[in-house]
Amino acid sequence: MSDVKQIIGSQEWCSFEGLSIPSIKARIDSGAKTSSIQSTNIKKFKKGKESWVSFDVNPIQDNLSIVVHCESKICDVRIVKSSSGITSKRFVIKEKVTIGDQSYEIELTLANRDGMDFRMLLGREAMKNRFIVDPSKNFMIAKVSEEELENKYSHLLHEKSGLSIGLLATDRSLYSNKRLIEAGKARGHDMHFYNIQQCYMRLDTVTPEVRYRGGSIIQDLDAIIPRIRPSMTFYGCALLRQFYSIGTYCLNSDTSISQSRDKLFSSQLFSGNDIQIPITGFAKSPLDTKDLIGMVGGAPLVIKLLQSAQGKGVVSAETDKAAESVINAFKSLQANILVQEFIKEAAGKDLRCFVVNGKVVASIERTASKGEFRSNIHMGGTAKKVKITMEERRLAIKAAKILNLTVAGVDIIRSNKGPLLLEVNSSPGLEGIEMATGKDIANEMIIAIEKKLKFKKQ
Repeated sequence: MSDVKQIIGSQEWCSFEGLSIPSIKARIDSGAKTSSIQSTNIKKFKKGKESWVSFDVNPIQDNLSIVVHCESKICDVRIVKSSSGITSKRFVIKEKVTIGDQSYEIELTLANRDGMDFRMLLGREAMKNRFIVDPSKNFMIAKVSEEELENKYSHLLHEKSGLSIGLLATDRSLYSNKRLIEAGKARGHDMHFYNIQQCYMRLDTVTPEVRYRGGSIIQDLDAIIPRIRPSMTFYGCALLRQFYSIGTYCLNSDTSISQSRDKLFSSQLFSGNDIQIPITGFAKSPLDTKDLIGMVGGAPLVIKLLQSAQGKGVVSAETDKAAESVINAFKSLQANILVQEFIKEAAGKDLRCFVVNGKVVASIERTASKGEFRSNIHMGGTAKKVKITMEERRLAIKAAKILNLTVAGVDIIRSNKGPLLLEVNSSPGLEGIEMATGKDIANEMIIAIEKKLKFKKQ
């Protein structure tokens, strides 16, 4: 080996001939000891007396349609702590890597890096005595264009007639669920309905599974559309994590849904990211009730359960005395609530902006029924198509982005202070907004999946 070390940047292209991976972008990380590669569907098996592992690699970021099936001999099993502090058991393999004109064997841990910016991490053991890192530069050794990358993986680009998409919900007969199944079929995809309550899972580091109705293994799904009702949030999100672990794309992630359902946590995220919300208070002790009411401007005010949806668990109080009684009643039941200022000038109206893949695809103005302060069509309210301002559009898109929701129903109220964010719904209904606007939002959701999976119709 030459004493002259080659300079590399903070990102470089690598290849693994033994794994049939001609190019994969790696993050050069001298802070990590061992290198790792993105892997899904990891399964241990025997080849003679040796332990081997099979796994799938999506070598191109944000492209789940290109899959390289790999096999390698297991050289070790280690407990690895990620940069976020999470420990996990990982298989370790040895494979020959090529970086520029250098080829040599390195250790790789198999890890699901789908949420990371890079599908591979090159650690310091793989760079020792070979490279010097210049973190201000990228691709010092070689550059690979998108066209070259596509050509290298052209043999794996299968023109599928359609995707296999699962709808994870509770009631197949609901308007939104029927529309999504119709829209998917209309675009040539295989649509499958799975009742959340009839799904269950096998937790295993080698062969994790999701099963349905007495033992049928759910596999080979390209994507899952979650439509999880509030009462099923915990179990539904656990199922989404399981689908993700076996390589299925989830239109909204479990983390995004959980965050959106926790009104306190999401309000803290919004206020911490410069998104204007109604003045909101939260307290535990009944001794603080009077100051809590004064803190949000006094009555009238709105009281919300932390986890509620479609207007349920939301009440208004016209006087300070009534507010104090309601708040203390909730607290006596050990219920966690938010107290929020009442926006009088909104006059019982709010906006619902439907965001899909970072774009507002439809918006409506909802008006509460007489004697009701909540503008919910399920409670007798009405809805009509509305043109929103650029400020309102930016607010809706930013709110969905903060929660990392691909699909979101963003509720905004118009106030004297400008548009205020009320809340973000991670499983927004389609009926009211499709009827009011005449737009095919279900189709937009299916298109969002196609774009993520780089699916092109024949």
